[in-house]
Amino acid sequence: MDIKLSDTKSGTIIEPTSVHGILWLQTHFESTHWQSIAAGNVKIPAKDSQMLCEDAISAGLNVNLINALTISDKF
Repeated sequence: MDIKLSDTKSGTIIEPTSVHGILWLQTHFESTHWQSIAAGNVKIPAKDSQMLCEDAISAGLNVNLINALTISDKF
């Protein structure tokens, strides 16, 4: 896996998990954000995460998209 995308209620967290993932993300974000991206401290809108995911996969990266979970009281 190169990049992990985790959905939350307020956006999608980007977590690079390999050198390839970090390098690829550096081509898509300004240098001022690179350190925050590398630390997994960046959140983007959910609609943008889907485009980012598709673009990364088409570039040959392995992406793990974790959709938001809903906890039910009916268990």
